[in-house]
Amino acid sequence: MKPFSINIIGLELKAHQFSFKLDDEFLKLYGQGYLPGGQFSAEVVLDKHETFIEADFKIEGIAKLTCDRSLDVFDFPIQQEKRILFKYGEEDKELTDEIILISRDCVSLDLGQLIYEFIGLSIPIKKLHPRFKDEDEDEDENQKGKMVYSTASDDNTEDKETIDPIWEKLKNLK
Repeated sequence: MKPFSINIIGLELKAHQFSFKLDDEFLKLYGQGYLPGGQFSAEVVLDKHETFIEADFKIEGIAKLTCDRSLDVFDFPIQQEKRILFKYGEEDKELTDEIILISRDCVSLDLGQLIYEFIGLSIPIKKLHPRFKDEDEDEDENQKGKMVYSTASDDNTEDKETIDPIWEKLKNLK
């Protein structure tokens, strides 16, 4: 059994709290190198009912990220709260981002993969060192209201002159 698997068969019908300390070993176990390192703590409350299990995740910690601009390593704070509902059903499958079907004979829940995904989802696409934060905000402000791409041409006479004669004949068939 994996270290982040919870045996749900033996749980009573009430709320149960679990705490996990996560480090680089956890990231290597569940990840494919997306997160190079970090220190996290995860609090999970499993509230078991007759037909479903409600899981509340609270994850806090520091992820070690590499800046896209300078390639410097920096600490990025992570604070994530999520709720997942495990419903009993015929087969194991994910219905939505918040609802997962599990079979009645399911012995344990592997919370490690979910925790890893929650951490990964809180990492920004554009990873910038905090010293570039002010510069990035200035760029965003300067870009507001500017047209980046436009298909409209300034001079319509150019378009008429560059039309191939074959296409012109096809246009007349309408």
